[in-house]
Formats: sequence, structure tokens, C-alpha cells
Amino acid sequence: MGSEGTSSVTIHVTGFKKFYGVSENPTETIVTNLKDFVQKRGLPNGVVLGSCNILETAGQGALSPLYQILESAVTKQYSESPNPGRVVWLHFGANSGATKFAIEHQAFNEATFRCPDELGWKPLKSPIIAADGNISHIREVHGVPTDFLYPMLNEFHNIRLSSKQI
Repeated sequence: MGSEGTSSVTIHVTGFKKFYGVSENPTETIVTNLKDFVQKRGLPNGVVLGSCNILETAGQGALSPLYQILESAVTKQYSESPNPGRVVWLHFGANSGATKFAIEHQAFNEATFRCPDELGWKPLKSPIIAADGNISHIREVHGVPTDFLYPMLNEFHNIRLSSKQI
């Protein structure tokens, strides 16, 4: 008893650069300004902002840099503490028809783009990660710390939790 220590949460944030038809991506602006914002406003006790990274808006071109970001953050976190606590990866994506930010709980392994990405790729019902199987494969997020994440984000932006239904 008493040896559990304090539970900490480290949040790593990613967003996208510009893409076809959108010269200024709002997710790039959010992620770029997040560290200054957090320094001014602070975070709840036990919550730490880890890394903030902007990804190329390119389906295949973004995977390698994303893997490098993930590996670097995890390696650093475990080298600093044998028990780093909970880790949250928060990605800001774009949905031009949305009226609110959504905290997603699942993703399909499907890439279908209306327009070519920044590297010219225009997939139609293609798997994003071939090793995950076909386009109906779903990755679900479990244990999203919505107890603090939702109220914290909702204070600054109009957000909603996405439906877990398929």
C-alpha cells in the first residue's frame, strides 16, 4: 500500500499539414500552437504534454514518419521512467463536413481519397496497412481517458465523443 505512486498521463499530439484544396489546415495550427497554449493555461495535475508533431498529408508517405515519432516518444518515455503511466496519442484529423471535433474510438483500415494526397496518391478502397488485412479490419481504442480528456478539450473547443457503433 502506498507504493503505487501517482498515476500520470502523457499526451502525444499529431496533426496534418495542408492538403488538396485546403492551403491552411486547422489541425496544423492547433498542434503548432499547443505547447504555448498549454504553458499559458496549464494541464490537470498528472497530465503532461509529450510531443507535438505535424504529419505530411499523404497516406503512404505519412506512415514512416509516424512510426519514427511513435518509436522516439515511447523510447524516450521509458528511458525516463520504468513506469511511465498511461500514454494517449491524440491525432487531429480533418473532416470538412464536421461541425464539432470528434474523439474517435475506432478506425477502419481503408483509404479512399476524393482528391490526391500531397504526394499524388488517390486510393479507392485500399488497405492503409496491408499487414492488418482487408479494408473491413477495424482498430478500436480501449481505455480512452475521457474522464479528463473530454471536459478539458470541451472547455476550449466544441467537441463530441464519436459513436462506438460500426
